[in-house]
Amino acid sequence: MAPALADAPKPDALVADGVPPVPDELPAETRPYMEFRTAGFVGWHPTDRSMLVATRFANTAQLHRVAGPMMARKQISFEAEPVGNGSWAPKKGDVLLVQKDVGGNEFFQIYALKDGKLNLLTDGKSRNGLNAWSKDGELVAYTSTRRNGTDNDIYVMNPRDPSTNRMVAEVKGGGWAVSDFAPDKKSALVAQYVSVTNVDISLLDLATGKMTPIGDHAKDIAYGGGEFAPDATLWVTSDEGSDFQRLGTLDPKTGVFTARGPKESWDVDAFDISPDGSFIVYATNEAGMSKVKILDTKTDKVRVVEGLPAGIVGGFDISEWGEIGITFTSARSAADAYSIDPKSLKVTRWTESETGGLDVSKNVEPELVKVKSFDGLEVSGFLYRPDPAKFPGKRPMIMNVHGGPEGQSRPGFQGRSNYLLNEMGVAIFYPNVRGSTGYGKTFVSLDNGPFKREDSVKDMGAFLDVLGKDKGLDASRFGLTGGSYGGYMCYAAAVQYKDKLRATNCIVAISNFVTFLENTQSYRRDLRRVEYGDERDPVQRAKLLEISPLTRVAEISKPMFVVTGGNDPRVPASEADQIVKAIRDKGGVAWHLLGKNEGHGFAKKENIDYQFWTTLLFWRQNLLN
Repeated sequence: MAPALADAPKPDALVADGVPPVPDELPAETRPYMEFRTAGFVGWHPTDRSMLVATRFANTAQLHRVAGPMMARKQISFEAEPVGNGSWAPKKGDVLLVQKDVGGNEFFQIYALKDGKLNLLTDGKSRNGLNAWSKDGELVAYTSTRRNGTDNDIYVMNPRDPSTNRMVAEVKGGGWAVSDFAPDKKSALVAQYVSVTNVDISLLDLATGKMTPIGDHAKDIAYGGGEFAPDATLWVTSDEGSDFQRLGTLDPKTGVFTARGPKESWDVDAFDISPDGSFIVYATNEAGMSKVKILDTKTDKVRVVEGLPAGIVGGFDISEWGEIGITFTSARSAADAYSIDPKSLKVTRWTESETGGLDVSKNVEPELVKVKSFDGLEVSGFLYRPDPAKFPGKRPMIMNVHGGPEGQSRPGFQGRSNYLLNEMGVAIFYPNVRGSTGYGKTFVSLDNGPFKREDSVKDMGAFLDVLGKDKGLDASRFGLTGGSYGGYMCYAAAVQYKDKLRATNCIVAISNFVTFLENTQSYRRDLRRVEYGDERDPVQRAKLLEISPLTRVAEISKPMFVVTGGNDPRVPASEADQIVKAIRDKGGVAWHLLGKNEGHGFAKKENIDYQFWTTLLFWRQNLLN
């Protein structure tokens, strides 16, 4: 008689409430899909020309050095918590600064990393953000809430001597950050994020703390990034006079923005200036795909980097010797680090991340789906279909809604989700509803405030209607998932589209806008009020309660799987607790997985794996049966 199979062990930090145990065969079946790795480009060492990357070899992502293309990754940070953000001091490379939180609480501290050890440079209590180095590598700017726990005051120090640490500007609000130091180090460019369409920039005098506004702060203009060239010319991206972010120069005295290079009909996502100021590398976001371009700052001539396949590029940093570092990912490539020669435009791969032994060339590329919503607005998304030869007939589908809401679903590597596509025959659709970025500032503003919020929910309904008529999809077996704002959309869909959905999987999600706004961390509360509405205003409060899924919880009739992080500073765990209780009190089915050592989404591999296995059980039980 064969021995009975045991259940897979659950990580100690996870609380699985109403969730069945994971049978031991499931981890074995999915193993190749769980063991993919990624490598994100972080920066260059200025003297030895090595590359800094973030990758995971154990339970969490850590920093590694790569001496040359396709050479071994040498781990240099060894923490229990993820360490994925860091930078070497420019010019000298004698100091490496990193930031790290605990359990996903996002109360980041800044450390100097040396010989595998972290030396704390901040207070160990407040929330700190590593911002920018001066060009000579002497000073670093960061923001901190240490004064009152809410406002992101601006600090500067020489990290080699922590006694030089000083507050330069006391500010109000949580959206402040230093973009760059001026070449003479007498001033710095400071940005205040008010909303996705309103980012104010100022020049901060580092001696006096005086903040001088650049341009008219009464106007709704968004600046995305800002950097000084060696000759002190200020380069930014701006949507002034355009629906999209354009690259150009900004006069700090007059506030006049001058677009440079060819006119782009898509957002310029990111850019960096070469150390000698001769060229700028930038990326355009063209229907979710990245195009990398190099602008000659003297002639405004632009060359397109053709050596990259269709995919997504991020993490620009130009080395002291002119080489461009990037992260690249696509449906058939996990995120990896590459470099680009600005003269020849040759693309060189630096890392090749493992994919569990799977042949990534078999991964399906998505198709772009466009539909007209209830009011005639065109919205679009990316549909991944299973191999019709392996899975003939109509297939079940999961719609996966991105967070933000100022975010965008783009066609990157699917990771574990490739198991759903390649082994279970489940289609996956990623919508970009109104309010998504990447389609201009008019589009991104169409869901603002409580009275427009449900227009984006209606977009989901339009997608479900159109996809329900697709000959390759089975409309009787549709599910929906989403995280953060996408989690709210998940709850809302469970209420409003219960007749079109078999089940929902809602992750770190807002269930009641009023309790969310009252309980989210104070440093981000005003920023979220701009997007969702102000719960202190009686009229807006009434509408926020009306559109909250918790208010209509009695209408949730299909099974739901709720996932939450116990340390989440953005959407508190109480948002999950209250809707799970309400569903169960009314006799409904609600699985609940809590990560006691996680924040706004799971970051530790053992927890991510268990979340995936339980999610597969949920979909098998409620979508495939």
